[in-house]
Amino acid sequence: MTPGEIAIRALIIGFIISFANITGFAYTTLMERKVLARLQHRVGPNRAGYIPIPWRGREKRFLGGFMQPAADAVKLFFKEDPTPAKVDKITYNLAPMLAVIPAILILAVIPWAPAFKLGPWEFTPYFAIAPGINVGVLFILAITSISVYGIILAGWASNSKYAVLGGIRASAQMISYELAMGIIVLIPIMMANSMNLGEIVEAQRPIWFIMIQPLAAIIFFLAAMAELQRAPFDLLEAEQELSAGFNVEYAGMRFGMFFMAEYMKMISLSAIFATFFMGGYGGPFVDQFPALGFVYLIGKIIFCLFLMIWIRASLPRFRYDQLMSFGWKTLLPIAVLNFIITAVLIVMAEEGTLQAMIDSVRLFLFG
Repeated sequence: MTPGEIAIRALIIGFIISFANITGFAYTTLMERKVLARLQHRVGPNRAGYIPIPWRGREKRFLGGFMQPAADAVKLFFKEDPTPAKVDKITYNLAPMLAVIPAILILAVIPWAPAFKLGPWEFTPYFAIAPGINVGVLFILAITSISVYGIILAGWASNSKYAVLGGIRASAQMISYELAMGIIVLIPIMMANSMNLGEIVEAQRPIWFIMIQPLAAIIFFLAAMAELQRAPFDLLEAEQELSAGFNVEYAGMRFGMFFMAEYMKMISLSAIFATFFMGGYGGPFVDQFPALGFVYLIGKIIFCLFLMIWIRASLPRFRYDQLMSFGWKTLLPIAVLNFIITAVLIVMAEEGTLQAMIDSVRLFLFG
C-alpha cells in the first residue's frame, strides 16, 4: 500500500473507532446509572425511550431509559453557557478540548482484532488505527500523562479558589499514582519482551497475564481509577469541600466535554487493562473468525467498566491524606517490589537457573 492509502485507511478506521467510543461514552453513563440504581435498590432512568409491552394486565417498560443519553445531550446542548467575567478566556475555552482529545488518542494503538482481510484492504499485523507501532506502550503513557493538563488549566483559568484547589489536587494525585502505574506497565513489557501491544496480546495466548501477575493487575486497576479521578479517588471534585471542584465555573456543552472526557477515558483505560492483563482480543476461535476479536475485547471492556461502577457504589471517598498515603506508602513500594521480583525471575528463567531452583525446593520439601 502507498503512504496515501495507509493514511486514508487510518483516517477511516479512526473515525469509526472514535464514533464508537463517543457512542460508548453515552451508553456507559446509562449503564452506570442503571447499575448504581440496582445496587442501591432503585429503578434508575426508565422514562426516555421505553417500549410499552402489555404484561398480565398492566404495562411493562422494555428498554426503559434507552434514549436517556440522547435526552441528556439535547439538554446540555441547549443549556445556557455563560462565560464568567474574570476568567482567562482562551485557556478557559481550550481546557475542555485538552481533556477530551487525549481520551480519544489513547485508542489509536489498541489492537481490536487479529490480522484479517476485508475486501481490498488487508489489516496486518492486527486491526488498529495505527498498527505495528513498536513503542505503543510509551505512546499510551505519554497521552495519559498529558490528560491532566485540561483539568489543571480549567481550574487555573476559572479564577475560582474551588477550581484552583481541584486542579492542584488533580496534579498531585496524577503524580502520585502515575509512578505506580508506570512501574507496573513494565511487567507486561518484560513478560512479552516487547512494547508492541499486538505482541503483548499474542504473548497471552497460552495464559492471561492476570493469572500470572494478579497483584500487578490489581495495582494497575487501582492506579487507573486514581488517574480517572473516580470514586473513591474523586478528591478533585469533592462536593462537600470544593462545591464542584475544577469545573465549578463550567456549564452547557463545555461542562459536557469534561463529562465526556471522564467516561471516554474510562473506556480507553479499560481497553488498556484488557490488552495488558486479559489477553486483549484473544479468545476461542479468534484465529478462524477474526471478527470475534472485537466481541471479546468489548466484552472485557464492559466487565472492567462494571468493576469501576461497582467500586464507586461500594466504597466511600478517601480523605486527602489517606489518598496520598495510599499512593506513596502502599501502592508504590508494592509495585517496585513486584517489579524487582518479576525481573529477577525472568532473568533466572532465561539463564535456566529458575527450574533448577524449583526442583531443589521441591526436593527439600517433599523428599
